[in-house]
Parts: sequence; C-alpha cells; structure tokens
Amino acid sequence: MIDGTFDVRIYNIERRTRANGYTYKVVWKVGVKKHSKTYPTKALADARRSDLLTAVKRGEPFSTESGMPISYSSKAADTNWYDFAVEFVDKSWPHFSANQRKNVAKAMTSATIALLRTPPKQYDPVKVRTALREWAFNSKRRTNPEELMPDEVRVILDWVQRNTLSMAAWEQSDRIDTVVSALGTLLDGTVAAASSVSRNRRIMNLAMEYAVRHSILRQNPLPKGKGSGGGAPKVAQAIDKRSLLNPEQVTALLDWIGKRPLRRGPLYRAFFATLCYAGLRPEEAVALHVSDATLPETGWGEFIVHSARPEVGSQWTDSGEPHDDRDLKGRAEGDTRTVPIHPDLVVFLREVIVQYKLKPTDLLFPGEFGGRLAGSVFRRVWDKARAEVLQPHEYKSPAGKRVYDCRHTCLTAWLNKGIPPAQVAEWAGNSVPVLLAIYARCIVGQRDNYLKQIYDVRYVGKAE
Repeated sequence: MIDGTFDVRIYNIERRTRANGYTYKVVWKVGVKKHSKTYPTKALADARRSDLLTAVKRGEPFSTESGMPISYSSKAADTNWYDFAVEFVDKSWPHFSANQRKNVAKAMTSATIALLRTPPKQYDPVKVRTALREWAFNSKRRTNPEELMPDEVRVILDWVQRNTLSMAAWEQSDRIDTVVSALGTLLDGTVAAASSVSRNRRIMNLAMEYAVRHSILRQNPLPKGKGSGGGAPKVAQAIDKRSLLNPEQVTALLDWIGKRPLRRGPLYRAFFATLCYAGLRPEEAVALHVSDATLPETGWGEFIVHSARPEVGSQWTDSGEPHDDRDLKGRAEGDTRTVPIHPDLVVFLREVIVQYKLKPTDLLFPGEFGGRLAGSVFRRVWDKARAEVLQPHEYKSPAGKRVYDCRHTCLTAWLNKGIPPAQVAEWAGNSVPVLLAIYARCIVGQRDNYLKQIYDVRYVGKAE
C-alpha cells in the first residue's frame, strides 16, 4: 500500500477559549503522526470527526502524509458523475463510429439513472431517458448552436445534473452493484440480451479507465471474475439452425418479391438475392455501386466490396446522413475483398441495371428517391414476403426472421458444399475462427463420410 495505513486513532474534540468565544479542534493520529483541524463551531467539528470515524469503521486506509482517508485524495468526491459522463462522451466522440456513439449514449443513460440520489418521479421515465440519450450524451446535438434544445429537455437535464451522485459512489460496493444491475436491465425491468449486457460493460470499463487516467478514481472499480458478479454473461456465437432457410423457401421468397405489384420488385429481389447468393452483409449491399460489380453476359461475375453503410441515424453521424460511412468490418482501412456472383444473381443484377437505367457511378440498389436503400424499407418488404410465402407456423418461427439470416443461409450453404472454411471466410469477410464458431453446428451432410474414415480406428479384437 502506497502512503497508507490502517493505524488510525481519533481523539475527542478539544474546546479552545478565544477572545470572541470558542473554537473546536479535531485531533487524530495516523501512524506516528498527529493531525488536527480547528472549526469555529462544535457542529462542524462533530461532522469532521464523524466522517473520520466512519472512514475507520469502513476499513479505509488513511494517508500518512495528509492524514485523510485515501479516498479523499482522489477527485472522486468533487466530481459529479453526470458531468464526468458528459466529458467522457465528448472526448470519445471523434474516435467512435456512429454506432459506437449510440451504444455509449445508451450505456451512460442506464448508469446515470442508477446514480441518481432519488428517482425522477416528477418526470416521465421515458422522457428522462430520451433527454439523456438523445441530448446529454449526444455531443453533436448538445454542442451544435443550430440545434435548439427543447425547454422540457433542459429542465430534465438540469435536475439530473443537480441530483446525480459524485464519482465517490464508485467507491461504494452497493452502488457499483446497482449500476452493474442497471446495465443489464431494460426499462420495463426485464433482463437485457446477453450481447447488450456485455457491450454496456465494455463501454463502462472504458469510462472507468478514463477516470483512472485522469486521477478521478484510483482504480477501475467494476467487478471482475466469475465469483465477483462482474463476469459478463456468455453471448452465444453459434447461430440458431432454425433461422436458416432451405433452398425452396429462398426461391419462393425471391420469386414473390420479384413479382410484387409495386414497380420496384425486381430491385428488391436483386438486393435480397445478393445476400442469399453472395453472403454480403446488408450494410455492404446498400453501399455497392454499379461499377463494383463485374457482370458478364453469361457465367460467374464478381463483386469488389470495399465499404459498408450501416444505418444508425442522422443524429449520430458526422455527415448528418442516416448511414455511416465505414470501412469493411474487421478489415484495415481501405481494404477490399472479392466475392463471386452466382450466374442467377448476375441475371437479376443485369436486369436491374437495364430497367432502372443505372450508370456505373450510381448505387446498385438505390432508394425510391435516389438515396441509399433504407433499412426500414427492405425490412418491411422482407417481412411482407415471409408472411405471404411461408406457412403460418414457419412465419412465426425464427426461419429467415431477420434480413441478416439471408447471409447466414448463404455462408452455411457454402460450407455444406465443401468449400474450405478459409475460402468461405475470405469471401464472407470473417476470420476462420469466427466463421467456425458461428457456423460449425450447421455444417451437415458429411457425417457418413467421416464415420467411414474412422471405422478402422479400433482398439479391441474382432468378436468371435
């Protein structure tokens, strides 16, 4: 322990007579060194002595140099959690992607609610969370002079700032437990998804490390290890086999989408076929331009995938557009990957380019008004197709419930056709370990061959 000891003795208050009355002296001893402080009233002296006694009872070490509890030497007691959280968001904002910014705001909102002195009963809980997430922890909106903060939001945030505990709360185990619990609980009191809990705890660890670097806290207070209650819940990497579509279902879905009464049916069919045939992520498909695809009149084509445009929300992106401009997931800046285009998909894409008179610089899957295809639009189309094509029990099942399941279906099909995992990983933009962790349970069809190969592995004689 640096500059600290548990050898502490607190003496009785000494009253001193002065010309204009009395003063009261608090005396205590830390190790072999005595310390004292004089107060003009007995009440103030009692308060200081009580604080010191409380620190001793809590088992806090005292600094042999200053004579005060070690916790007093940090900035924790003088730093408001809300102010700290806002500062952390502002410092991190330029270095985070739009999606990370949004997730940080969500985590900070949950932690702030847990660190209020009293619940905000006078305000709608949803409005409080919205004010924190969309304004307090959104640097872009809060610091933009053109963004006028609503009066109701300003009132709520002023109240939150006044009623938030100091960073010293992170030195109290019961408060830490409260925050950790809040990070894993939804507004309605139900348990959040394991992936959300893990993400929130990673974000809070970043905030705590920031506090340590700036001498606000002495150490990261978040619990670690399985036995401490700090271990994040396990997130299932392997996909649910029930979410995969069979070839007949994919064919029927694409056929129905292509024949939709609306004039954009062929474009939506080509979009979903790109996920089902080429295994692209939705955010990669919406970023494709016509020039990114090589489409011969017959045979196989090729995509050069070089960017992704995840839809996050205009309030979180630097550009003010709903889609964030990102490099490929898990790849170095400016990196690309090539993906083969199945001949059937080549036909769909060539049809779209001709029908919509697309130029090489145009988006391959433009939105209805020329911008990027919105996630809300293609998700609605996909859900409608599932409702029309699948049987009622299939529609209610996980089969193809998410648009992303089209990619899962494609990658699983490649693996089941015997394509080496390294090649599938290259086309998919995954590492081999991640690929196998996600899809290993879905590789089928080779069991009989494997059993034949190990049949001769025998350790007993033949039965007579």
